Amino acid sequence: MVEAPEAWTWSSYSATAGKTISHPCLTTDWVLGQFISRKREKAEKEYRQFIQWGIGQNTIWNEVRGQSLLGEDTIVEKLADLLKKHKDIPEIPRSQRYSTRPSLEVLLPDSILKDHQKLMKKILEAIEKYGYHQSQIARHIAVHYSTLSRWRENTRMQWKRLDNHMKAPQHTRAHRHSGMLQGKSPI
Repeated sequence: MVEAPEAWTWSSYSATAGKTISHPCLTTDWVLGQFISRKREKAEKEYRQFIQWGIGQNTIWNEVRGQSLLGEDTIVEKLADLLKKHKDIPEIPRSQRYSTRPSLEVLLPDSILKDHQKLMKKILEAIEKYGYHQSQIARHIAVHYSTLSRWRENTRMQWKRLDNHMKAPQHTRAHRHSGMLQGKSPI
């Protein structure tokens, strides 16, 4: 970082502000034309004041969501809907495709960490619906990603078995149920 805009060697500030002669490839007329004054010297002064006014102010870049969305909430929501339609296009970076996804703090609050079934449901939602990587989730809940991967696979297998059980013909399910009464697991 530099103390003043003109201290940055590669900046166009000095030429645009009228402090140095501009490089032949630098066009400053358009920028200066955005200020009220039509006289070059006065426009350069207004430009310097504009830059000075912005130093130390909050930057708009802190408000950018997903590296690409900036604006009022209603505009961002409309753009987010458009991006959701293209969430499977790999050429659009993941951070932009899922720019409005809820944070892991919202998806996986501390209150569900003790309930493994609720936790796994939310983990699968975070991965499949919101595009989070297992490593991101593992860091958030403070487990190794291989542990999370194992949990995920076990949960899938349990759900698959339960699904198969529910699809079985009625008489088979009744037979399995009678086995449960005798202490045998249907799964």
